[in-house]
Amino acid sequence: MTSSQDTAGKSGQAARQASGELGIRASSASLSDLGIKPGTVHWNLLAPELYEHAIRRGEASIAAGGALVVETGQHTGRSAQDKFVVRDALTEDTVWWDNNKAMDPLKFERLHQDMLEHASGMELFVQDLYGGADSENRVAARVVTELAWHSLFIRNLLIRPERAALEAYAPDMTIIDLPSFRAHPERHGCRTETVIACDFTRRIVLIAGTSYAGEMKKSVFTYLNFVLPDKAVMPMHCSANVGLEEDSAVFFGLSGTGKTTLSADSSRTLIGDDEHGWGETGIFNFEGGCYAKTIRLSAEAEPEIFATTERFGTVLENVILDENRVPDFDDASLTENTRCAYPLDFIPNASSTGTAPHPGNIVMLTADAFGVMPPIAKMTPAQAMYHFLSGYTAKVAGTEKGVTEPQATFSTCFGAPFMPRHPSEYGNLLRQLISTHGVNCWLVNTGWTGGAHGTGRRMPIAATRALLSAALHGGLDDAEFRTDANFGFAVPVAVEGVETAILDPRSTWTDGAAYDAAAARLVGMFIDNFAKFDDHVDNEIRAAAPVSLQAAE
Repeated sequence: MTSSQDTAGKSGQAARQASGELGIRASSASLSDLGIKPGTVHWNLLAPELYEHAIRRGEASIAAGGALVVETGQHTGRSAQDKFVVRDALTEDTVWWDNNKAMDPLKFERLHQDMLEHASGMELFVQDLYGGADSENRVAARVVTELAWHSLFIRNLLIRPERAALEAYAPDMTIIDLPSFRAHPERHGCRTETVIACDFTRRIVLIAGTSYAGEMKKSVFTYLNFVLPDKAVMPMHCSANVGLEEDSAVFFGLSGTGKTTLSADSSRTLIGDDEHGWGETGIFNFEGGCYAKTIRLSAEAEPEIFATTERFGTVLENVILDENRVPDFDDASLTENTRCAYPLDFIPNASSTGTAPHPGNIVMLTADAFGVMPPIAKMTPAQAMYHFLSGYTAKVAGTEKGVTEPQATFSTCFGAPFMPRHPSEYGNLLRQLISTHGVNCWLVNTGWTGGAHGTGRRMPIAATRALLSAALHGGLDDAEFRTDANFGFAVPVAVEGVETAILDPRSTWTDGAAYDAAAARLVGMFIDNFAKFDDHVDNEIRAAAPVSLQAAE
């Protein structure tokens, strides 16, 4: 049902529900509670109705296979530098301010009121959703959007309540997303006209000046990263799947490192592709959908993900269509960060519950732009904590505004932009869980081999899949390992089905001295980056640092 606050009476509402229309408004829901006085409000619409509105409003087109195709304008990735947290009594001593930009409460309130005034008389779309498949550790997120396709996007990405449950739905947090609003840095205490502002005390997130839909889902993730550690639940920027023997695995990594691709394994059940919690009973997905990169996507390499792009209900972001309205996934003319957003059940082997037992394996994915790291290595728990806190990878082109090619970066916990608390809180939680459940820890390089970015080649995905399969299914239990000269972790000497040379990165370079120089540079970067954590970890983790060649000499 589409409900208009200024015209819809109870009798009309009952008649439309009786006639079988699919949208439904929660009985207690009212945007006036938020101070918004819109013209028309569309509550909890499903995909067909949202398609109609998006097309009517000129927001989207339809691809040959049925997906809704949209463009996000100048923002084709997250605006990480425009994200702020309100600094108040709740957050003063709990938020890691070295990593999070502070916003004055009065500036936030001014931004809030100005956005509410901007929304006056607008046609708005509301979705009442959940973040978290564990009913004891979830957040009820009400998402108010200016764009119809944003409403479909977030409906795909979060967990959709049963229709009957909407009558009793009560939000824990509210997101207001108005791309047409332009912030004023001096007036609102922000950096540019674009702002993502989080008030954890009032449980409100304000998003303005950007049409990039990923900001909404990451705002829910940020909120859960703030509240769950107090409940002894570890929030993780990871994908997860589980095998036939209930052998679940977790894949940490930033966008573009392979979380979505590698967890979509036809031989295992997908739990989720990006965000999970790990608590007393096991792991659980925060989301109800997937947000996969589509650049150079092919049916041969990633059949499960490719199939979703040909379904009604999927949102294709910044994907170019040819003259027949068929997506051209090789066309990066708008951005390298082309995406598809689809419900989790579009993947044939996806979990119906979003939950799984405690993991037996943790995989930390890195896209090594230096071409130094091996394709797989087994880590001790101390090494795992060192690399978790380091969070080394490469920012992939388009994932954030202004990133046009891979850049080496250290993003602690493999998700620093979404971590409000100090990394040691998350690290200690993870270390305790690894110890309690005897988890195997692996580092997997999905980046470059045979040279750095620009001279080497991207790690073959077939090799990565073969190595992961061996690790998750016991194929490396009796393997021979060597100790990596730079990082000290154990690297298999040979794995069936994988060319032996690729397991020794130095041998893939034509110039061994050039490899040594690149390795020394990367090791130095690790050591310099970790200095800020030295006072927060014990001697065992400090000893897990890579070896500086200069120090060794």
